[in-house]
Amino acid sequence: MAELEQKQPSGKKGKKHGAKKMSTRLDLTPMVDLGFLLVTFFMLTTTFSKPQTMEINLPVKPKGEITEEGQNALKASKAFNIIIAEDNKLYYYLGMANDPIEGPILTNFSADGIRKILLEKNSSIKDMVVLIKPTNDAIYKNVVDILDEMNISDIKRYALVEVAKEDLELIKNIK
Repeated sequence: MAELEQKQPSGKKGKKHGAKKMSTRLDLTPMVDLGFLLVTFFMLTTTFSKPQTMEINLPVKPKGEITEEGQNALKASKAFNIIIAEDNKLYYYLGMANDPIEGPILTNFSADGIRKILLEKNSSIKDMVVLIKPTNDAIYKNVVDILDEMNISDIKRYALVEVAKEDLELIKNIK
């Protein structure tokens, strides 16, 4: 481990020598071994952060062929539509695209924007269904933000649907 080395006196006689100088030498091999054992131990015992995923329940496809008329009809008074457009624009309306009851109205992603509206509508409309319709120009972050707002607002019934031509016509002239 540690050892002391002594210098041997030189072969010349007659000179007085002072105190003998001793040097120390440490063998660091066990310390390096211990370091590697600790690194290995901590690498094997740590838990790595797991990626967080958003849980989405997809509807079960019914057996047999179903036509458009055979699907569950949604009452216009219970349909709340959210259209996610380009440039972080967000539109909403109540009802169906061909005959909206209220809207379309431009809003934003803030707590005073869509969250306030969702909380109001959820408390006033029983069994409300939110239809989230991202356009082709919408960004992914905005879709995730709306899905988060559904959880924050405690809305249980919502669906991601394709935006229809009628929806695009509705929001075309709104600034």
